[in-house]
Amino acid sequence: MATDPAELINRAQAWLAEDPDPETREELSKLIEAAAGDDRIAAELAARFAGTLQFGTAGLRGELGAGPMRMNRSVVIRAAAGLAAYLKAQGDGAGLVVIGYDARHKSADFARDTAAVMVGAGLRAAVLPRPLPTPVLAFAIRHLGAVAGVEVTASHNPPRDNGYKVYLGDGSQIVPPADGEIADRIAAVGPLAGVPRPEAGWETLDEAVLNAYLARTDAVLTPGSPRDTKVVYTPMHGVGRDTLVAAFARAGFPAPVVVAEQAEPDPDFPTVAFPNPEEPGAMDLAFATARDRAADADIVIANDPDADRCAVAVPDPAAPDGWRMLRGDEVGALLAAHLVSKRASGTFATTIVSSQLMSRIAAASSLPYEETLTGFKWLARVDGLRYAFEEALGYCVDPEGVRDKDGITAALLITELAAELKQAGRTLTDLLDDLALEFGLHATDQLSVRVEDLSLIAGAMRTLREQPPAALAGLAVTRADDLNRGTETLPPTDGLRYYLSGSPEAGIEAARVVVRPSGTEPKLKCYLEVVVPVASPEALPEARTKAAAALASLKRDMAAAAGI
Repeated sequence: MATDPAELINRAQAWLAEDPDPETREELSKLIEAAAGDDRIAAELAARFAGTLQFGTAGLRGELGAGPMRMNRSVVIRAAAGLAAYLKAQGDGAGLVVIGYDARHKSADFARDTAAVMVGAGLRAAVLPRPLPTPVLAFAIRHLGAVAGVEVTASHNPPRDNGYKVYLGDGSQIVPPADGEIADRIAAVGPLAGVPRPEAGWETLDEAVLNAYLARTDAVLTPGSPRDTKVVYTPMHGVGRDTLVAAFARAGFPAPVVVAEQAEPDPDFPTVAFPNPEEPGAMDLAFATARDRAADADIVIANDPDADRCAVAVPDPAAPDGWRMLRGDEVGALLAAHLVSKRASGTFATTIVSSQLMSRIAAASSLPYEETLTGFKWLARVDGLRYAFEEALGYCVDPEGVRDKDGITAALLITELAAELKQAGRTLTDLLDDLALEFGLHATDQLSVRVEDLSLIAGAMRTLREQPPAALAGLAVTRADDLNRGTETLPPTDGLRYYLSGSPEAGIEAARVVVRPSGTEPKLKCYLEVVVPVASPEALPEARTKAAAALASLKRDMAAAAGI
């Protein structure tokens, strides 16, 4: 980190001299000029040059702006040059790199820069025809036989952010050691003037790749299955609308009622504080549309801005809005049960922070089951994968087509399930009740703490390691795993996992807590689960009350134990 003011200014001016973007050049020029007389601006300038934005298994993600600690064209050009050097070292120097992008600020610029760098390095490059869902890019990699793919997106991050997600030729996101090797190549990139960036030479794809993806979406549905589900849908100001509406039309579902205020792509996401269906208030407009008599909706579906995630809400007279968001764990279990009913074969997989309910569903049908570290970069690599989900609204229902989470095909499959249940006079909620009766009520919640100072997260993890809790919510900790050490089936990761005893007095069969820092946001996350046996349908309300009380107690005790 540059602490000497003169050194800081010199570094900033050197960066300015090679910045290819007029907007960030102007921004940085003003910062340099103002830093001499304003300590606050000097600190801001120092923060931007405190290091470099780190390339990891999520690729790059950060706030837009000038300087090496922000997302900008200079950083992206270096990332692309490092990726190109890595691909050439792997023997793929003449291969094809497919590039997709969302509708965020600078996404199209970053995609174009990436294509130029690839062509300049001797590779071939193809750019998707316009802003499209991330799963279309993941599909295109394998469909076109590419050696790698890049998606420019910050998914559900705030409007000020953008990101750079890298896939290799198998259509899966990068994992170690590839991420570290690419990072080393990025660090070795010299001055930007030495990175060739021709003005042309790459291909802009036509609609054929999108049409091939849409043709594939039909494969997740059963021919002749009911299709009479009325859906209210929001793309959350992202890029999902046109693709989802086209997929619904191909499948023969009624056209979804699209939330008008959130229908068009808008990088400022004006109607939401965070463009994430999980965030408080993000679904308010969708629920308001669903309450409209003209909508007459059976379910509400939302995609996040790059449409790789899928949120589902169901009618609930007891909810303030008349609708209840299903947790990702609930949708994951519903889709698993639906696929079991379709006689799906292959491995069902989820992550260590997701509900354990699917392990029981898979076992009851003698299906292979695996758990991985958090993220589809790990789930996509499970041998013989048939279905995968993670609690953060990610579902892979067609791994042969898209080896990543896909909010479009997940929406189709949950809509088919709702239609089948509707034909039988039942609902998604009824099926959740059935699963609770058969396997026990698996109730989940999350304690998520957003911080400005990342040292607070490291401090909380250190506290938990040095002073591990002996009990939580009155339940004894029977086993504690420090995931930093890895396990027989998991590589090392910064996380802690606690298994808790049951309590016959409290009506709790078992409980589990997993703690980890977020990989994409400045958050510490604690994933909580309690299992309550349910003897009869009449016992369900009491079971839910017991589960809610236990989860609330777990939240309080975990916050205290971690010092947050």
